[in-house]
Amino acid sequence: MATRKLYAGAKLRETRQRIGLTQKDFAARLGVSLPYLNQMENNNRPVSTTVVLALAQEFGFDVTELGSGEAERMAGDMREAMADPIFAEPPALADLRLVASNAPGFARAFLELHAAYRQTQERLASLDEALGAEGAHAQQSPWTEVRDFFHYCDNYIDPVDRAAERFAASATHPQAAAEALAKVGITVALADDGPLRRLDRGSGTLYLNARAAPETRRFQLLLQLALLTQDQLLEATLDLARFQSDEARAIAKIGLANYYAGAAMMPYSAFLDAARDCRHDLEMLAHRFGASIEQVCHRLSTLQRPGAKGIPFFFVRVDQAGTITKRHSATRMQFARYGGACPLWNVHAAFETPGRFLRQLAETPDGVRYINLARDVSKPGGHFGAPVRRFAIALGCEVKHAASLVYADGLDLGNPAAFEPIGISCRICERTNCHQRSIPPLERRLTIRPDARGVLPYEVG
Repeated sequence: MATRKLYAGAKLRETRQRIGLTQKDFAARLGVSLPYLNQMENNNRPVSTTVVLALAQEFGFDVTELGSGEAERMAGDMREAMADPIFAEPPALADLRLVASNAPGFARAFLELHAAYRQTQERLASLDEALGAEGAHAQQSPWTEVRDFFHYCDNYIDPVDRAAERFAASATHPQAAAEALAKVGITVALADDGPLRRLDRGSGTLYLNARAAPETRRFQLLLQLALLTQDQLLEATLDLARFQSDEARAIAKIGLANYYAGAAMMPYSAFLDAARDCRHDLEMLAHRFGASIEQVCHRLSTLQRPGAKGIPFFFVRVDQAGTITKRHSATRMQFARYGGACPLWNVHAAFETPGRFLRQLAETPDGVRYINLARDVSKPGGHFGAPVRRFAIALGCEVKHAASLVYADGLDLGNPAAFEPIGISCRICERTNCHQRSIPPLERRLTIRPDARGVLPYEVG
């Protein structure tokens, strides 16, 4: 398979402007002509290997940022949006990549417009009473807006991450978080019933559910600590995000507090070193940092600090209906914004084998190969008769990082037949012979043969 040319004009131009150089001076430092640099910045030429090396040597630039990140994710999101039936002839993926990299502002506006359109259609279909209310208008849901905020930040929030790391460095004993709360007038108590966490501001008492797992109680303790002691930092981060509604801002603040809690439990540098030492053995990391498997997987997906990046992982959580309830990706793997995940993905089989890690070698329609790890996670109610919340989680990365994963040992990485074909969602998947297809691909013509029937009641052209 041919290597895809690297077009990163917007990132190149942004780097030059941040350094404060003219095109002429920047071209001289990179060892290229002024017209050639101008063509690269306008995506008329791909970024050459010479320029990539010069960026690293002359400016210490993390060159991995050129080939991944916001542009690739936006191109994937636009491709899924353009698969909507309202678009008769979706543009080629190469064109969408050019738009995402050369005009990211337009790409974001398009995605927001399409999200508003979808929400309007959903309201009409369900006869939502709010549609007739005075001043009602279509807009992106607060939950989706917050999800996209973390999505386009590579799920890494540097100021919050570093603040949590500083706290972890000062927390020399298990009661450090409780002592930090005591300094702001809050005492910690366990309760046999009630929610996982409840702050009684009148009495200055933080109640944690005694039936919750120790790592859950610790996480909730740190989350409350973030809300009470890091408010200025969280609010400043929210100001930069410019959310469209108060609801989105409130949801995002809880999300940032969650981020702080995870980063305090698993401080960046120590966690990254430990992950590399044990080759990302999830159980060893969970034991060392007093965290759950799900918390460890989530944290691994956030290790994207500039200059000290970990393996680019994706992390998702699905429920038993296949609906994605959490999704974070620092890889080229992008998940469906609407609907469930591909049924051929091993995350669905995890419900059938509780307590076991499932490994899968997979290839997406774009030819990228991954190693995926899946496991079920159950969240018991704490007493007999209480409902058990069941989810499955998946963690994965491109197969080129397999040597750094203990879970790759023994897998036939050199055999193309060992990689199962998976997709993102049926509506945009290009595979024509999938036996698990639920709906036809929107970009292909269908042939209906009344006198013949295969696995599907139609043939994809």
